[in-house]
Amino acid sequence: MSDFLGIHGTALVLREQRLQVLASNLANADTPGFQAQDLDFASALQAALSPAAGEGTNALEAAASQARYARPGVQPSMDGNTVDTQREQATYAQAALEYRASMAFVESKVRTMLTAITGQ
Repeated sequence: MSDFLGIHGTALVLREQRLQVLASNLANADTPGFQAQDLDFASALQAALSPAAGEGTNALEAAASQARYARPGVQPSMDGNTVDTQREQATYAQAALEYRASMAFVESKVRTMLTAITGQ
């Protein structure tokens, strides 16, 4: 199946994991000492697609965990929290748009395959 979807299946999973990281930042915006994190999508995708990564979800999770990094705060906070809510919301919105684009590519591939199978 991964051969059929190509890079798009892997990208979709990694984009979902990035959305989870960003959602966690938003959920912990008021948690004292919480450090905002992000996932470097390009390096995670490169690591997941490398021949050494192997196959399956463990390879994707390993690539995603290696690409996670703590994002420094823009404004200092008295409680040590580095989450900037407005920045996180904007980043989440952009990541959600990228996820939808990846989903559209996967849907297009599946629709093409169904058309080839049914002949319609």
